[in-house]
Amino acid sequence: MKLLNKIRKPFSYTYINVALILIGINVLFFVISQKFTNLYTYCSLNVYNVIKGKMYWQFFTYMFVHSNLSHLFSNMLGLLFFGITLERTIGSKEFLLFYFVTGTLCGVFSFILNWILGAYGVFLMGASGAIYALLLAFAVIFPKSNIYIWGIIPVPAPILIAIYAGLEISSQLFGIKNGVAHMTHLAGFGVAWLYFIIRMGINPWKVWKDAYSK
Repeated sequence: MKLLNKIRKPFSYTYINVALILIGINVLFFVISQKFTNLYTYCSLNVYNVIKGKMYWQFFTYMFVHSNLSHLFSNMLGLLFFGITLERTIGSKEFLLFYFVTGTLCGVFSFILNWILGAYGVFLMGASGAIYALLLAFAVIFPKSNIYIWGIIPVPAPILIAIYAGLEISSQLFGIKNGVAHMTHLAGFGVAWLYFIIRMGINPWKVWKDAYSK
């Protein structure tokens, strides 16, 4: 119980626009990687490099590497839309902890999965795991909010989580969009769910059930 109390000890509220800073770092990293392409090798998460090369920093740095401009744009758009609102609500310290804990754990999960499957040639990159975690966090903190698909179709945030989860599972099972880390995306939902339960003492399912049963 004492350990749990320590884990759940809240930060003092501060707001310093961490989400925008993260966007800036990602954009800067992308620009630099276009000039120094060996950064993809050193900073993307690869089973062989971690085990044989002892490049343990890759569990963290893979979040800042993006394969192309559209990959970067889609992730930064998610960080912009969901990150700023979440940071203003929970504070910059909690937001930063959430982002890096979920992103790193998504990397650990993907590393273990690729290691078991013998996928030593896979280089995991991108902030998608952390962005999916932010999407779930948004749906938990703002359960009755609508998210507009293509800017015109309103979908309740918890329903969008279910839709995305279904799409990622089906894409993984049927090999749709090969080269996309569907399991990492699902891990984003999973580790975010655990974060809310362990760190914040909030059960996402109960939040959604209560929000729509009234």
